[in-house]
Amino acid sequence: MSQTRHVPVMLQRCLDLLAPALEATGPQPPVVVDCTLGLGGHSEALLEAFPEARLVALDRDKEALRLSGERLAPYGDRATLVHAVYDELPEVLERLGIPKVQGVLFDLGVSSMQLDEADRGFAYAQDAPLDMRMDQSTGIGAAEVLNTYPPGELVRILRAYGEEKQAKRIVSAVVREREKEPFSNSARLVELIRDSLPQAAKRTGGNPAKRTFQALRIEVNGELTVLERAIPAAVGTLAVGGRIAVLSYHSLEDRLVKQVFAAGAANTAPPGLPVVPERYQPRLKLLTRGAELPTEEEVAENRRAAPARLRGAQRIREEER
Repeated sequence: MSQTRHVPVMLQRCLDLLAPALEATGPQPPVVVDCTLGLGGHSEALLEAFPEARLVALDRDKEALRLSGERLAPYGDRATLVHAVYDELPEVLERLGIPKVQGVLFDLGVSSMQLDEADRGFAYAQDAPLDMRMDQSTGIGAAEVLNTYPPGELVRILRAYGEEKQAKRIVSAVVREREKEPFSNSARLVELIRDSLPQAAKRTGGNPAKRTFQALRIEVNGELTVLERAIPAAVGTLAVGGRIAVLSYHSLEDRLVKQVFAAGAANTAPPGLPVVPERYQPRLKLLTRGAELPTEEEVAENRRAAPARLRGAQRIREEER
Protein backbone atom coordinates (compact mmCIF):
# COMPACT_ATOMS: atom_id res chain seq x y z
CA MET A 1 0.00 0.00 0.00
CA SER A 2 1.28 3.44 -0.86
CA GLN A 3 1.09 5.78 2.10
CA THR A 4 1.74 8.75 -0.15
CA ARG A 5 -1.64 8.67 -1.84
CA HIS A 6 -3.44 9.41 1.43
CA VAL A 7 -3.14 13.01 2.59
CA PRO A 8 -5.37 13.59 5.64
CA VAL A 9 -7.64 16.60 5.10
CA MET A 10 -7.19 19.73 7.29
CA LEU A 11 -4.96 17.66 9.54
CA GLN A 12 -3.19 20.42 11.48
CA ARG A 13 -6.42 22.30 12.10
CA CYS A 14 -8.08 19.14 13.48
CA LEU A 15 -5.12 18.57 15.82
CA ASP A 16 -5.24 22.22 16.96
CA LEU A 17 -8.97 22.00 17.71
CA LEU A 18 -8.57 18.84 19.81
CA ALA A 19 -5.26 19.77 21.47
CA PRO A 20 -6.52 21.58 24.61
CA ALA A 21 -8.56 18.50 25.61
CA LEU A 22 -5.85 15.96 24.77
CA GLU A 23 -2.95 17.80 26.39
CA ALA A 24 -4.76 18.09 29.72
CA THR A 25 -3.12 15.96 32.40
CA GLY A 26 -5.21 13.87 34.76
CA PRO A 27 -5.01 10.62 36.69
CA GLN A 28 -6.00 8.69 33.52
CA PRO A 29 -4.51 9.12 30.00
CA PRO A 30 -6.85 11.08 27.71
CA VAL A 31 -8.87 8.99 25.24
CA VAL A 32 -9.44 10.19 21.67
CA VAL A 33 -11.80 8.45 19.24
CA ASP A 34 -11.28 8.45 15.48
CA CYS A 35 -14.77 7.47 14.29
CA THR A 36 -13.65 7.11 10.66
CA LEU A 37 -10.29 5.36 10.71
CA GLY A 38 -9.88 4.85 6.93
CA LEU A 39 -6.19 4.54 6.12
CA GLY A 40 -5.24 5.83 9.56
CA GLY A 41 -3.71 9.19 8.59
CA HIS A 42 -5.58 11.22 11.21
CA SER A 43 -5.18 8.44 13.79
CA GLU A 44 -1.42 8.22 13.32
CA ALA A 45 -1.12 12.01 13.64
CA LEU A 46 -3.19 11.97 16.87
CA LEU A 47 -0.98 9.29 18.43
CA GLU A 48 2.13 11.18 17.33
CA ALA A 49 0.96 14.63 18.49
CA PHE A 50 -0.41 13.51 21.86
CA PRO A 51 2.01 10.90 23.27
CA GLU A 52 -0.06 10.46 26.46
CA ALA A 53 -3.29 9.77 24.59
CA ARG A 54 -4.97 6.44 24.02
CA LEU A 55 -6.76 6.00 20.69
CA VAL A 56 -9.97 4.11 19.91
CA ALA A 57 -10.58 3.95 16.15
CA LEU A 58 -13.69 2.67 14.34
CA ASP A 59 -14.28 1.62 10.76
CA ARG A 60 -16.95 -0.49 9.07
CA ASP A 61 -14.50 -1.47 6.31
CA LYS A 62 -12.48 -4.57 7.23
CA GLU A 63 -9.83 -3.85 4.62
CA ALA A 64 -9.28 -0.36 6.09
CA LEU A 65 -8.88 -1.92 9.55
CA ARG A 66 -6.30 -4.40 8.23
CA LEU A 67 -4.20 -1.73 6.48
CA SER A 68 -4.45 0.74 9.36
CA GLY A 69 -3.57 -2.03 11.81
CA GLU A 70 -0.22 -2.39 10.02
CA ARG A 71 0.32 1.36 10.00
CA LEU A 72 -0.51 1.83 13.70
CA ALA A 73 1.24 -1.34 14.93
CA PRO A 74 4.26 0.64 16.24
CA TYR A 75 1.98 2.33 18.79
CA GLY A 76 1.15 -1.01 20.41
CA ASP A 77 -1.69 -1.03 22.93
CA ARG A 78 -2.16 2.75 22.75
CA ALA A 79 -4.35 2.08 19.68
CA THR A 80 -7.52 -0.04 19.82
CA LEU A 81 -9.08 -0.69 16.39
CA VAL A 82 -12.73 -1.78 16.24
CA HIS A 83 -14.91 -3.07 13.38
CA ALA A 84 -18.02 -0.93 13.90
CA VAL A 85 -20.18 1.75 12.33
CA TYR A 86 -19.71 5.09 14.05
CA ASP A 87 -23.22 5.30 15.51
CA GLU A 88 -22.21 2.27 17.62
CA LEU A 89 -19.64 4.38 19.51
CA PRO A 90 -21.44 4.31 22.92
CA GLU A 91 -21.64 0.48 22.81
CA VAL A 92 -17.98 0.21 21.74
CA LEU A 93 -16.84 2.40 24.65
CA GLU A 94 -19.01 0.47 27.10
CA ARG A 95 -17.43 -2.81 25.96
CA LEU A 96 -13.98 -1.29 26.43
CA GLY A 97 -14.89 0.03 29.88
CA ILE A 98 -14.36 3.69 28.93
CA PRO A 99 -16.96 5.95 30.61
CA LYS A 100 -16.09 9.24 28.86
CA VAL A 101 -13.61 10.46 26.23
CA GLN A 102 -11.64 13.69 25.80
CA GLY A 103 -11.67 13.94 22.00
CA VAL A 104 -13.71 12.73 19.01
CA LEU A 105 -12.86 13.14 15.32
CA PHE A 106 -15.08 12.37 12.32
CA ASP A 107 -13.77 12.54 8.75
CA LEU A 108 -16.94 11.73 6.81
CA GLY A 109 -17.41 10.62 3.22
CA VAL A 110 -15.48 8.06 1.24
CA SER A 111 -11.94 7.20 2.25
CA SER A 112 -9.10 7.58 -0.24
CA MET A 113 -8.69 3.83 -0.23
CA GLN A 114 -12.28 3.17 -1.27
CA LEU A 115 -12.00 5.68 -4.11
CA ASP A 116 -8.63 4.30 -5.21
CA GLU A 117 -9.57 0.59 -5.18
CA ALA A 118 -11.21 0.28 -8.61
CA ASP A 119 -13.26 -2.82 -7.83
CA ARG A 120 -15.32 -1.10 -5.12
CA GLY A 121 -17.37 0.97 -7.61
CA PHE A 122 -17.23 4.27 -5.69
CA ALA A 123 -15.48 6.27 -8.41
CA TYR A 124 -17.31 7.37 -11.54
CA ALA A 125 -14.01 8.01 -13.34
CA GLN A 126 -13.27 4.29 -13.87
CA ASP A 127 -15.39 1.30 -14.83
CA ALA A 128 -16.08 -1.06 -11.90
CA PRO A 129 -18.83 -3.25 -10.46
CA LEU A 130 -21.56 -1.03 -8.95
CA ASP A 131 -21.05 -2.01 -5.31
CA MET A 132 -20.28 1.05 -3.09
CA ARG A 133 -20.69 -0.82 0.21
CA MET A 134 -18.21 0.42 2.81
CA ASP A 135 -18.61 -2.90 4.61
CA GLN A 136 -18.63 -5.53 1.89
CA SER A 137 -19.74 -8.24 4.31
CA THR A 138 -23.28 -6.88 4.67
CA GLY A 139 -26.17 -5.16 2.90
CA ILE A 140 -27.04 -4.58 -0.75
CA GLY A 141 -24.85 -2.89 -3.36
CA ALA A 142 -25.61 0.04 -5.66
CA ALA A 143 -26.50 -2.22 -8.62
CA GLU A 144 -29.32 -3.81 -6.61
CA VAL A 145 -30.63 -0.36 -5.64
CA LEU A 146 -30.65 0.72 -9.31
CA ASN A 147 -32.20 -2.52 -10.56
CA THR A 148 -34.91 -3.09 -7.93
CA TYR A 149 -36.03 0.20 -6.35
CA PRO A 150 -39.33 1.66 -7.63
CA PRO A 151 -38.87 4.74 -9.86
CA GLY A 152 -40.40 7.13 -7.28
CA GLU A 153 -37.98 5.94 -4.62
CA LEU A 154 -34.99 6.37 -6.95
CA VAL A 155 -36.09 9.93 -7.76
CA ARG A 156 -36.40 10.68 -4.02
CA ILE A 157 -32.88 9.34 -3.33
CA LEU A 158 -31.28 11.30 -6.18
CA ARG A 159 -33.01 14.51 -5.09
CA ALA A 160 -32.52 14.13 -1.34
CA TYR A 161 -29.00 12.66 -1.24
CA GLY A 162 -27.51 13.94 -4.50
CA GLU A 163 -29.35 17.28 -4.76
CA GLU A 164 -29.79 16.27 -8.41
CA LYS A 165 -32.18 18.61 -10.23
CA GLN A 166 -32.43 16.22 -13.21
CA ALA A 167 -33.44 13.21 -11.06
CA LYS A 168 -36.60 12.43 -13.04
CA ARG A 169 -34.80 12.38 -16.39
CA ILE A 170 -32.02 10.14 -15.06
CA VAL A 171 -34.44 7.73 -13.37
CA SER A 172 -36.63 7.46 -16.50
CA ALA A 173 -33.53 6.45 -18.46
CA VAL A 174 -32.43 4.00 -15.73
CA VAL A 175 -35.86 2.32 -15.64
CA ARG A 176 -35.96 2.04 -19.44
CA GLU A 177 -32.45 0.56 -19.59
CA ARG A 178 -32.73 -1.82 -16.63
CA GLU A 179 -35.69 -3.55 -18.32
CA LYS A 180 -33.42 -4.38 -21.27
CA GLU A 181 -30.51 -5.47 -19.08
CA PRO A 182 -29.85 -5.01 -15.31
CA PHE A 183 -27.07 -2.60 -14.35
CA SER A 184 -23.84 -4.15 -13.08
CA ASN A 185 -21.01 -1.71 -13.88
CA SER A 186 -20.36 1.98 -13.32
CA ALA A 187 -19.34 2.94 -16.90
CA ARG A 188 -22.80 2.13 -18.30
CA LEU A 189 -24.45 4.27 -15.63
CA VAL A 190 -22.06 7.19 -16.24
CA GLU A 191 -22.79 7.04 -19.98
CA LEU A 192 -26.55 6.89 -19.40
CA ILE A 193 -26.41 9.95 -17.11
CA ARG A 194 -24.39 11.91 -19.71
CA ASP A 195 -26.90 10.99 -22.43
CA SER A 196 -29.98 11.87 -20.38
CA LEU A 197 -28.91 15.35 -19.20
CA PRO A 198 -29.62 18.54 -21.15
CA GLN A 199 -26.54 20.33 -22.52
CA ALA A 200 -26.71 23.17 -19.97
CA ALA A 201 -26.63 20.73 -17.04
CA LYS A 202 -23.48 19.07 -18.42
CA ARG A 203 -21.55 22.32 -18.49
CA THR A 204 -21.54 22.99 -14.74
CA GLY A 205 -20.19 21.30 -11.62
CA GLY A 206 -17.67 18.73 -12.86
CA ASN A 207 -18.60 15.17 -13.84
CA PRO A 208 -22.39 14.97 -14.42
CA ALA A 209 -22.47 11.54 -12.71
CA LYS A 210 -21.05 12.90 -9.44
CA ARG A 211 -24.40 13.69 -7.76
CA THR A 212 -26.01 10.35 -8.70
CA PHE A 213 -23.01 8.40 -7.41
CA GLN A 214 -23.07 10.37 -4.16
CA ALA A 215 -26.80 9.65 -3.75
CA LEU A 216 -26.36 5.90 -4.37
CA ARG A 217 -23.42 5.72 -1.95
CA ILE A 218 -25.38 7.47 0.82
CA GLU A 219 -28.37 5.15 0.27
CA VAL A 220 -26.30 1.94 0.13
CA ASN A 221 -24.46 2.77 3.36
CA GLY A 222 -27.34 4.51 5.16
CA GLU A 223 -24.90 7.36 5.76
CA LEU A 224 -27.24 10.17 6.76
CA THR A 225 -29.42 7.95 8.93
CA VAL A 226 -26.30 6.70 10.72
CA LEU A 227 -24.90 10.23 11.02
CA GLU A 228 -28.14 11.53 12.54
CA ARG A 229 -27.61 9.06 15.39
CA ALA A 230 -23.82 9.23 15.48
CA ILE A 231 -23.16 12.95 16.11
CA PRO A 232 -25.46 13.27 19.17
CA ALA A 233 -24.14 9.91 20.44
CA ALA A 234 -20.54 11.13 20.09
CA VAL A 235 -21.33 14.41 21.89
CA GLY A 236 -22.83 12.28 24.66
CA THR A 237 -19.57 10.39 25.14
CA LEU A 238 -17.52 13.58 25.74
CA ALA A 239 -16.31 14.39 29.23
CA VAL A 240 -16.72 18.01 30.34
CA GLY A 241 -13.90 19.89 28.60
CA GLY A 242 -13.82 17.25 25.84
CA ARG A 243 -13.80 18.35 22.20
CA ILE A 244 -15.26 17.08 18.94
CA ALA A 245 -14.14 17.95 15.38
CA VAL A 246 -16.19 16.92 12.33
CA LEU A 247 -15.07 17.12 8.69
CA SER A 248 -17.92 16.82 6.21
CA TYR A 249 -17.88 16.90 2.41
CA HIS A 250 -21.35 17.87 1.27
CA SER A 251 -24.05 20.21 2.48
CA LEU A 252 -26.35 17.43 3.76
CA GLU A 253 -23.72 16.16 6.20
CA ASP A 254 -22.64 19.66 7.21
CA ARG A 255 -26.25 20.68 7.90
CA LEU A 256 -26.75 17.72 10.25
CA VAL A 257 -23.56 18.51 12.18
CA LYS A 258 -24.48 22.20 12.36
CA GLN A 259 -27.95 21.40 13.76
CA VAL A 260 -26.61 19.10 16.51
CA PHE A 261 -23.91 21.57 17.54
CA ALA A 262 -26.31 24.54 17.45
CA ALA A 263 -28.87 22.69 19.59
CA GLY A 264 -26.16 21.79 22.12
CA ALA A 265 -24.90 25.37 22.27
CA ALA A 266 -28.37 26.87 22.71
CA ASN A 267 -29.98 28.09 25.91
CA THR A 268 -33.24 26.09 26.07
CA ALA A 269 -34.94 28.10 28.83
CA PRO A 270 -38.49 29.36 28.31
CA PRO A 271 -38.38 33.08 27.47
CA GLY A 272 -38.64 35.61 30.29
CA LEU A 273 -36.90 33.71 33.11
CA PRO A 274 -34.87 36.19 35.19
CA VAL A 275 -32.31 33.51 36.07
CA VAL A 276 -31.66 30.56 33.76
CA PRO A 277 -31.61 27.25 35.73
CA GLU A 278 -28.69 24.87 35.19
CA ARG A 279 -30.73 22.37 33.18
CA TYR A 280 -31.43 24.93 30.43
CA GLN A 281 -27.84 26.13 30.08
CA PRO A 282 -25.91 25.23 26.89
CA ARG A 283 -24.02 21.91 26.97
CA LEU A 284 -21.67 22.83 24.13
CA LYS A 285 -19.49 25.76 23.17
CA LEU A 286 -18.86 26.21 19.43
CA LEU A 287 -15.15 26.29 18.54
CA THR A 288 -15.52 27.33 14.90
CA ARG A 289 -17.36 30.32 13.44
CA GLY A 290 -19.62 28.52 11.00
CA ALA A 291 -17.78 25.88 9.00
CA GLU A 292 -14.05 26.36 8.37
CA LEU A 293 -12.72 25.67 4.87
CA PRO A 294 -9.37 24.26 3.73
CA THR A 295 -6.73 26.75 2.58
CA GLU A 296 -6.01 27.30 -1.10
CA GLU A 297 -2.57 25.71 -0.58
CA GLU A 298 -4.15 22.59 0.86
CA VAL A 299 -6.63 22.24 -1.99
CA ALA A 300 -3.77 22.67 -4.49
CA GLU A 301 -1.89 19.86 -2.72
CA ASN A 302 -4.89 17.57 -2.19
CA ARG A 303 -7.88 18.13 -4.49
CA ARG A 304 -10.06 15.86 -2.33
CA ALA A 305 -9.90 18.51 0.39
CA ALA A 306 -11.78 21.05 -1.81
CA PRO A 307 -15.34 20.38 -0.55
CA ALA A 308 -14.31 19.88 3.11
CA ARG A 309 -16.13 21.77 5.90
CA LEU A 310 -14.82 21.59 9.48
CA ARG A 311 -16.85 22.27 12.63
CA GLY A 312 -15.71 21.92 16.23
CA ALA A 313 -17.40 22.04 19.65
CA GLN A 314 -16.45 21.63 23.30
CA ARG A 315 -18.46 19.98 26.06
CA ILE A 316 -18.96 22.56 28.81
CA ARG A 317 -21.41 20.83 31.15
CA GLU A 318 -22.92 17.45 31.97
CA GLU A 319 -26.35 16.35 30.74
CA GLU A 320 -29.04 16.98 33.30
CA ARG A 321 -30.42 13.65 34.44
